[in-house]
Amino acid sequence: MAEPSSLLGKLEIEVEIKASAEKFHHMFAERPHHIPKASPGHIKACDLHEGEWGKVGSIIVWNYILANGEPKVAKDIIEAVDQEKNLFKMRVIEGDLMKEYKNFVLTIQATPKHEGSGSIVHWHIEYEKISEEVAHPETLVQLLTEMSQGIDQHLLTEE
Repeated sequence: MAEPSSLLGKLEIEVEIKASAEKFHHMFAERPHHIPKASPGHIKACDLHEGEWGKVGSIIVWNYILANGEPKVAKDIIEAVDQEKNLFKMRVIEGDLMKEYKNFVLTIQATPKHEGSGSIVHWHIEYEKISEEVAHPETLVQLLTEMSQGIDQHLLTEE
């Protein structure tokens, strides 16, 4: 049997955007149901299953498309929303990812750039694979990067 530590992993992605950190955070925390409109090639639906948008403990169901065109579903519970830090954290509790991972947690934090306008969106993913045969979730890098860019363009057209 593999050592448990070899099943644990982290993945970090940084995406530079032109929109403000506050607007990007607000899209995830308060208006995730608008994300399919902002990134239709990646997110097909985002539905509130239980609770309220932007509230810890609420459950959201995402229908998304991987780069290879494969449709996927994830049911997430919101674990943290920090308006001051523009931070949003959710844990996958059901769906396609749970077929390969015991734990899958995504933290999204948008921070203003130190120089000039715009922001950096930092995606931090922590996961535990169910076995060594499971690949690291590299397929999500392109999805999250392009989705962030789509949200950025959407936010800029709203101004």
